[in-house]
Amino acid sequence: MIIKPLTNEQRAEARAKANISRAARAAVKEDLKQRKITVEEVLERSKSDEALSRLKVVDLLRSIPSIGEIKAEAIMAELNIASSRRLRGLGIHQRQALIDYLNR
Repeated sequence: MIIKPLTNEQRAEARAKANISRAARAAVKEDLKQRKITVEEVLERSKSDEALSRLKVVDLLRSIPSIGEIKAEAIMAELNIASSRRLRGLGIHQRQALIDYLNR
């Protein structure tokens, strides 16, 4: 498969879209850190928000106060969620298990 080279205009549009997506994910992580929203709300929003659906589960967990890198990896291992999994890739049961685990 041959990929056509992008024009400068197309590259600029792609960069702008990527910046908007990164800002949206950063805002959600900050809201989680400040406890303005819950993980359940984030998972629900990720169903309709493409930028948010691309957030890695491990990054979501690490943005919760008192959960660092080691604890996030332990939670994901316990719930059988791959370390590379993004929110859009979570199944119904994985979503519910994550919510239940964090509500304990």
